[in-house]
Amino acid sequence: MPLIRLHANDSVLIAKRPLSLGEHVEAWGVKVKAQVPAGHKIALRAIAAGERILKYNIEIGVATRDIAAGEHVHGHNLALADFYHDPAFGVDVKPVAMLPVSEQARFMGYVRPDGRVGTRNFIGIFSSVNCSATVIHKIAAYFTPERLKPYPNIDGVVAFAQTTGCGMASPSPHFDLLRRTIAGYVRHPNLAGALIVGLGCERNQVADLVASQALRSSVLMQTLVMQEVGGTRATIEAGIAAVERMLSSANDVKRESVSASHLSIGLECGGSDGFSGITCNPALGAAMDILVRHGGTAILSETPEIHGVEHMLTRRAVTPEVGQKLLDKLAWWTAYTRGTNVQFNGVVGHGNQQGGLANIFEKSLGSAMKAGSTPLQAFYEYAEPITHKGFVFMDSPGYDPVAVTGQIASGANLICFTTGRGSMFGSRPAPTIKLASNTEMFTRLEEDMDINCGRILDGEASVQEMGQLIFEDLLKHASGEPTKSELLDLGDHEFVPWHLGVVS
Repeated sequence: MPLIRLHANDSVLIAKRPLSLGEHVEAWGVKVKAQVPAGHKIALRAIAAGERILKYNIEIGVATRDIAAGEHVHGHNLALADFYHDPAFGVDVKPVAMLPVSEQARFMGYVRPDGRVGTRNFIGIFSSVNCSATVIHKIAAYFTPERLKPYPNIDGVVAFAQTTGCGMASPSPHFDLLRRTIAGYVRHPNLAGALIVGLGCERNQVADLVASQALRSSVLMQTLVMQEVGGTRATIEAGIAAVERMLSSANDVKRESVSASHLSIGLECGGSDGFSGITCNPALGAAMDILVRHGGTAILSETPEIHGVEHMLTRRAVTPEVGQKLLDKLAWWTAYTRGTNVQFNGVVGHGNQQGGLANIFEKSLGSAMKAGSTPLQAFYEYAEPITHKGFVFMDSPGYDPVAVTGQIASGANLICFTTGRGSMFGSRPAPTIKLASNTEMFTRLEEDMDINCGRILDGEASVQEMGQLIFEDLLKHASGEPTKSELLDLGDHEFVPWHLGVVS
């Protein structure tokens, strides 16, 4: 069957493969009236100008002209329109059949002194300001695999450089957000130790950063200031010495069996296509439903990418206050992006459009599915420490590295990243697992893809079966099995804190 109908009320069909002009699809009684790429939509029936177009029984826009049955439906004849959806706070909240501790799945993790559990064991080096970025990379580069061989329990020494820390207003929301993000990484359960390096004259002073975030100095949390140490070369040498003092203690930590309730998964999508909302996103949602039953945490973000379908989440909010926080943040985004040509206002990326997604509503429809069906327990600001279990939402932009940086700063110890066009993203210290929406892309980019959710489209697995396979893979990667992005040594340059507001 070359065409899929996702809901009985839908006015469009999705092409499973490229369709040719004049091709007749007998099962639907439709004659195709254009060359239609895989993942794109055609009209199931005649659609009148101004009529709402439904996909998954959700409005994704209105027809800008009369559309005949079999016509290609995309940005040329489909426009955004404001649709009101009753937020109906909590009406879809259903109790979760939680598993008792004795029945929860387990993985091999690193238990930290505060009880949190890491899936990796890195030492991180941080720049308080861009002026110390090169120095921290030089320090990290010294610790080659050969030099770390005596420390088999350490996954690596990683530099987390960033581009601000000065030339910015302070105090300000942006300044606070930067400090909160850095501190979230310093405290991350996937780090055994941390070194913060500053220049000395920047606005983001190292001592103030440490004090404001209640970070505690120790052998495993140290700081250096270049202007005080004696310059570039002296700071590199001092930084190497500081990390060397951490190695033995960091290596003493060994993996042990722990409950899957300690997993905190950041949910991300990038390079989405018309199949993402049919295969990888709902399959990841099914996996998150399983994780929540086992006591774990699923973190949905990218606030602009629930625009138009926010009612799907507010209806699952455990309280009206949680749902209202989400709506208030969307109102903030409306003001923040007013007058700009960004996807929140309708224009999705080039790859999304080529993959069959006409606008932000259609993209959001798939994006929200990553969160599964359990109750929305809480709403968090960007990089705010997440303490709730179950499904939560963290505010972030839709830009992948920025969103994932916030999720990791909030405590995510693994990232699940769905993609249709083929993202090459990787992250540290929390590794990224990439889920492909279709078999063709998975095969072409297999070196970068971990899981082929295109098996759903191919009829080889159901969404629920794929969800179970994803959950089992999460346990393996949490226990130390390298992801594809780790095998490619990605993640050194994907620490990208959100640049909020005016930079001056």
